[in-house]
Amino acid sequence: MADVRRHVERGGLVLGICNGFQILAESGMLPGALARNAHLRFECRDVYVRVDADGPFTQELRGRVLRLPIAHAEGRYHADAATLEHLETKALVAFRYVTGPTPDPRTPANPNGSLHDIAGLYGGPRRNVLGLMPHPERMAEPLLGGTDGRLLFNSAVRAALAR
Repeated sequence: MADVRRHVERGGLVLGICNGFQILAESGMLPGALARNAHLRFECRDVYVRVDADGPFTQELRGRVLRLPIAHAEGRYHADAATLEHLETKALVAFRYVTGPTPDPRTPANPNGSLHDIAGLYGGPRRNVLGLMPHPERMAEPLLGGTDGRLLFNSAVRAALAR
């Protein structure tokens, strides 16, 4: 993690997906913690997330709703009230779970009980650290069922090339 921290301090991009998000939180590189899903079940399905913050992974995506898969039993974001207020005030909540185009009351938009419907967060000195529970890499090619996840990677490449 020392090498990852140095990379972040130099402005390098770091993306933590699912368990990677947990590691970023446990290492203190992102605030809060990921806990067992509120219903204590493993969730494996597509969800919808809205892009709520600008940063290297979400350039030109703010406000868009993306369909991305999840696969986790410990994806419930939790933080104290002061941390949540800081995240909201500084616009660091990168992704929030939202209802999709055809809502199903049997499958709530927030699949794990995350506070403030948080699915992903920015951190780092230049918003160059992103942790998110959904798996964009599993929705990055038509063969995989869609390309919404590719938008994050394309954005990161543009940001890196602009450096």
